Amino acid sequence: MSEPLPAAGDGGAEDFDVKLLRQALPYMRQHRGKTLVVKLGGHLVKDRDALENLSSDIALLHHVGMRICVVHGGGPQATELQERLGVEPQFVEGRRITDDATLEVAKMVFAGKINIEMLSALRAEGLHAVGLNGLSGGLITARRREALPMTDPATGEVRSVDFGHVGDIENVDSRVLRTLMDAGYVPVVASLGADGKGNVLNINADNVSLEMAVDLKADKFLNLTQVPGVMRDLGDEDSLLTDLTADEADRLMAEGVVRGGMIPKVRTCVSAVRRGIPRAHILNGLEPHSILLELFTVKGTGTMISLERVPQGEDQY
Repeated sequence: MSEPLPAAGDGGAEDFDVKLLRQALPYMRQHRGKTLVVKLGGHLVKDRDALENLSSDIALLHHVGMRICVVHGGGPQATELQERLGVEPQFVEGRRITDDATLEVAKMVFAGKINIEMLSALRAEGLHAVGLNGLSGGLITARRREALPMTDPATGEVRSVDFGHVGDIENVDSRVLRTLMDAGYVPVVASLGADGKGNVLNINADNVSLEMAVDLKADKFLNLTQVPGVMRDLGDEDSLLTDLTADEADRLMAEGVVRGGMIPKVRTCVSAVRRGIPRAHILNGLEPHSILLELFTVKGTGTMISLERVPQGEDQY
């Protein structure tokens, strides 16, 4: 977590501001012209204060010359609308089953409500953002997921589960994203895609953001969540692991230190760095200005994952 700023009037606030700016300057130079993919979970988009803070950070990154693409989920909002419409949400081992009714909800929520709310927040910061989904410009081609054998935790019985209109990505064509970013726009992508026949599919937002980052040859991948990063003890913020290699992250998952909902976040970041993205970061999107603190200060604020550890004393851009 970041340290508190000195209070005004204690003789240090102005000096601190100058030192902070001087510290940020080399990072700004290094990041100028670089491509950044930011994935936001649905809980962050639902929190208005968090969304406004994140939009402010994204605006600053854009204005210092970074090329930014945003990908968002929307699971909590989809569940909420399902319940309001009388459509019972169905999950198996935390994975949503997307039947016909649920797919209609996903289209309304992901490509509609959430995407528009994000565009609104970014516009308030002076950005020209463009709402997209995986069908836009042939961005994502996917195939419907085949039924999978799953174990019922209550009975131990193994049964075949059809997840419905859920897609696994086969191809990403990021030309539409490059065209928009080259022209100074910020693409905001909802996690829907389609197969070759145009059948709409619900796709995990972590997977969408990862595959787009790889296809864009992004310089950084940021996964924004609701916790400070990878922690040895979820009850102790001082146990935050600020710097991990991909191999170290694998070991933490195997040992059970990383568990639950953090596993797919860490796996996505590990895959990102092993597929050519220099740095991947897991940050707390509820912490004000966590993106700026992570990218523009020496201390940072979350967990950075890289293929190999950066030697001490070298800049961890």
